[in-house]
Amino acid sequence: MTPHHILIGGTKGAGRALARSLLAQGHNVTVLGRSPPSGLSRDRLRSVEADLERPDEAVGRLFEAVSGQGPIHGLIFLQRYRGKGDDWEGEITVELTATRKLVEACIEHFAPAPLAAIVMVGSNAGKFIQNGGPASYHVAKAGIVQLARWYAMKLGPKGIRANAVSPCTFLKDESKNFYLENKKLLNLYEQIVPLRRMGTAEEVAQAIEFLISPKASFITGQELFVDGGLSLHLHDSMARMVAGM
Repeated sequence: MTPHHILIGGTKGAGRALARSLLAQGHNVTVLGRSPPSGLSRDRLRSVEADLERPDEAVGRLFEAVSGQGPIHGLIFLQRYRGKGDDWEGEITVELTATRKLVEACIEHFAPAPLAAIVMVGSNAGKFIQNGGPASYHVAKAGIVQLARWYAMKLGPKGIRANAVSPCTFLKDESKNFYLENKKLLNLYEQIVPLRRMGTAEEVAQAIEFLISPKASFITGQELFVDGGLSLHLHDSMARMVAGM
């Protein structure tokens, strides 16, 4: 049975890195997003264009496209609200409502245990407050982690695992040059991250890939921080370190 993975919002960043890795291994990959992914091999790839602000329509388009791709091994949620309307309504709809509706629609289409897994990508903003970030983003990212835990309990008896991955700011194709050219900001990250560097989209993808693999067959309901140890810092200790005190 060829593994089949569905990536929601996987057209850029960690999603594209994950899709590239899975395709290179000969897996079937379906990517749903507002625009088709670029830079990926078209062999074994299906692209579904849909707007998650209309979740029911997105569910319908997904199932029109996945016929013949096989049972779902991995269902991965990487989406973020990018609209121009009310950010609260948009973020909650795109991150939470769409995720719930897609999970519910896919339940009966998963591969048998231990091959079935869900991963929801959160953020360290689900636990901490990002200065200047909207309330909607923080609440949605906290909610996505709790949703993963809830589905871990609900779907565990069916042999379907659900986990969350929460990265910090990382280097991806779309923003890499900004950080590499801003030496002062890059040096700051190298100072505060215990591993003394920024992570990459590929490293976030590797964490997701582990959680959807049989190697994580007894792991469910967990939140994995992919942040080089950044979240270990006591905040006042980090401030003193940066200030040189």
